[in-house]
Order: sequence, then structure tokens, then C-alpha cells
Amino acid sequence: MKKRALVSVTDKTGVVEFCQELVNLDFEIVSTGGTMTKLKEANIPCIAIDDVTGFPEILDGRVKTLHPNVHGGLLYRRDLQEHVDTVAKMNIAPIDLVCVNLYEFEKALKNNAPIEHMIENIDIGGPSMIRSAAKNYQDVLVVTDVRDYPTVIEKLKTGTVDLAYRQVLAGKAFSLTGSYDAVISRYFNKINNDEMPEILNIALKKDEELRYGENSHQRANRYHDTFVQNSLLDYEQLHGKAISFNNVNDLYGGVALVREFKDEIVTVAIKHSTPCGVAVGTSGYDSYMKAYEADPTSIFGGIVAVNYKVDKATAEKMNEIFLEIVAAPDYDQDALEVLKKKKNLRILKLKDVYCQEALYDIKYLEGQVLVQDLNKKMIEELKTVTKAQPSAQQLADMEFGMKVVKYVKSNAICIVKNGVTLAIGGGQTSRIWALQNAIINNKDKDLSDSILASDAFFPFSDSVDAAYKAGVRAVVQPGGSIKDQDTIDYCDEVKIPMCFTGIRHFRH
Repeated sequence: MKKRALVSVTDKTGVVEFCQELVNLDFEIVSTGGTMTKLKEANIPCIAIDDVTGFPEILDGRVKTLHPNVHGGLLYRRDLQEHVDTVAKMNIAPIDLVCVNLYEFEKALKNNAPIEHMIENIDIGGPSMIRSAAKNYQDVLVVTDVRDYPTVIEKLKTGTVDLAYRQVLAGKAFSLTGSYDAVISRYFNKINNDEMPEILNIALKKDEELRYGENSHQRANRYHDTFVQNSLLDYEQLHGKAISFNNVNDLYGGVALVREFKDEIVTVAIKHSTPCGVAVGTSGYDSYMKAYEADPTSIFGGIVAVNYKVDKATAEKMNEIFLEIVAAPDYDQDALEVLKKKKNLRILKLKDVYCQEALYDIKYLEGQVLVQDLNKKMIEELKTVTKAQPSAQQLADMEFGMKVVKYVKSNAICIVKNGVTLAIGGGQTSRIWALQNAIINNKDKDLSDSILASDAFFPFSDSVDAAYKAGVRAVVQPGGSIKDQDTIDYCDEVKIPMCFTGIRHFRH
């Protein structure tokens, strides 16, 4: 008896060539609908699925392969005589290879299709055949990835389809159906407005293998969430060596901070996932120079993310120091030529600086997973709580400072002036230590008439006292301490304004 392959694919790339090779290997082909039409147009002999089932396709193709003659041929164990006798008695022919890929639900999702169209793109028969074949992988070869066609044919020709390879294909098959169902599940969560469901299915697909993880002995890959159709970290790498785990992590912090500035030209410098220089400017060049001068030491070996098209003059300044990454929405051609003089500099073209489609911030903690909403808010209400009122410039700097401090590790403080960071402190177990470090590390700077922004309330007035003595003349913080009045009283005593935002920005 000839071996039999059941072929039913949505993505028909390479299917004609694959099936021709199977026919040459003495397989007979069983097929369905559009796949069968395409094969017959190529003069490849094939058997219609309803000739196997004895039952026509019905319900607009919703039911065509859901039949014992299909799943019996897939699932029976060739090494169990009882199974062999049963399929023989039922006149069920064995199916030895399944080549199936699925309805394009993700494509419909990307195209924002109406719900009726989405429902019709939920494949039922395809996943069922894949799962049946994969469960019985010892006897049935399951092919779900067009990239595997040449290897499958080569192994069939050379007789090297061993159990290990069958297991590999079975694993890929279950990964496909699992990912497919996860996207459908997330779609229903979305239309049901259930962002924190009882069961949260997240499917991750590998984009690339990274050089290594946080340290050189750790393996690392970059994956994307298959439900999220557009990501803030979608980019095209135009130049430079392979990107690393730490690069991607730093890049996210930089681009996420850039996203906060929709109406201003901004440059963000990041080192070890922490902002080290941020500035708005009248041009890209002006913004970059201010960000660089904000901390010319820490920016060395860091990354720069911007929301403007990089010109030649700015590129030349960037090239004066060692940077790991430059990330921008676009580049002038002569700017690219300048930047490419640095052989290893990673030049990234960002797809959408203002993308905010993703819902979750996720931390995987050795089997336990913390899931929270992305921190999309900035200020609940900017409320002045002191007798002194802030000026228009101070209010603008308060907003600027809160945008920056939101992306600094807690405890986080930021001293700013005229849309430029002067001193940043974070990652300390005490807020006063974070402030003291920021002041000491920038002792040569003029901090007079600056603004102090804090990611959380001040438990005591000591931080405001230290800031005032360093030159700070206005404060913005969330408020919420049982000792807020102490801090308010201090500001009133030294006659500086303080505003509460009503919203905290811890970043752990």
C-alpha cells in the first residue's frame, strides 16, 4: 500500500514543489479545497477529502476533515494489533504524513477585521489534524512549517526520519496550536474587556538569538508576544554588530521615555537601563547637545534614543564618543554615512516611537509570574500645596521632571532646569541617599533655581532641605506621606512652591 499524505494549507508557499517530491517518493496526496485546486493546476494527482470521508464538505467548509476516516487514519497505533484490526475492520486507510498550516487569524487581527471575519478565521479542522498527527508522531510525520519542507524531503529520500526528528516536528506542531489558541484567547479577552483574566495565555515567538544574556554565561533570545501586532521595540537594524540582551533592555527604557514627549524634540541617553541625560530642544542638534552635556561621563558606552530625524551635524557629534546604540525614527542619508564609520555602532530605525498597543508589564520569577498594567499615567492632578505658587517655567519643568523620574529606578529623584536634567539619583534604599548621590556626583554644576522631582513621597523633610541648600527652588512629588505637612511647612518657611501629582511612579 502506498503511503498517504494529507495536505491542507493556508500558506501555500512551496506546497506544489513539496507535494511533487512526495509523489516522486510514492506518496498519494489527499487534499482539500484551495490546496487541492492549486495542486491539480500543477498536474499533481490528489484525492479529494470527501472521497476519503464519504461525506461532503459542509457549512461553508467549517466541517470537512472532522471525520473518523481522517482521525482514525492518524491516531491508530501501528504497533498495537487491536488498533490495526479496528481500522482494517472499519476500512480506514492510514495517513502517514500531515502537512497543515492554519487559517490566518493573526493576519485578520493585524488588519483589525470585524468580529464576524475574525470568527471565520478560527481554524478547527487544522488544529485537530495537527494535534492528532503530533500525538501519534511515532507513526505520523507532522509538518507545520514551510521552512521544514526541504529537510523533510531529504530525510525521506535518505531514510533518516528517526524518532528524534519526529519528536522535533511534533514539538513544533504543539507549539503552533498552542500559540494559535493563545492569540484567539487574548482576542476574546480584548472584546470582553477582560485585561486581567483568570487564565492569561501569552504566546512568545522567537525573533532572534542574542549574543548572550545579562552576563556572558547566560543564553538569551528575543521573543515577541504574538498577540501584540505593533511594538514600541519594532525596529530595523541598519548597521552594527548583533544586539544583546542588555541592549534591548536599555533600548526599551530609552524609547519608552522618548514616548512621553509627543509635542517636543527630545533626546534620551540611557546607561544600564537608567536615564543619564535627557533634554528637550529647539532642534535635534540642540536637544542632543544639551542631553550630552547633562552627563558627558555616563553617556559613554550608553545608548541614545530620539524622536527626530538625525541630521549630519548631530551624527557627527554622536560619533565623537563611544555609543552602543543610536535609535531614531529616521536618518538623513549623510547622517547615516557618518554614523556607519563606527563599525560596531548599532543604528536602529524605530517603526513607531509612540506605539502603545501592549497592555502588560510582566516579571517572570522562577515559575511565579507578576503581571501588571503598563504605567501609562503621568499626573493625576497637579496641585499646588504651598503658599508660594510655581511660575509657568517651573510648571513646565515639573512636568518634564516627572516624565524623567518615572523611568529611574526607585528610590528616584531628578533635578532639572529649562527642560534639561542636571542630576539624577536612583536605585538607593533611602531617598535622601539618592538625592545626596545626585548632588555629590554633580557638585561642579550650578543647580540654582532648579526643580526637584521625586517618584514617591518624601517621608521626611530632610530631602527637601538638602535640595534647597543645593539650589533647588521648586519641588514636585506625588504626596501621600503621613508627614506631608512637615515638607509643606519647610517649603513655606523657605518660600518655594511644591506641587503634588497624586500618582506614584515606583520602578523596581
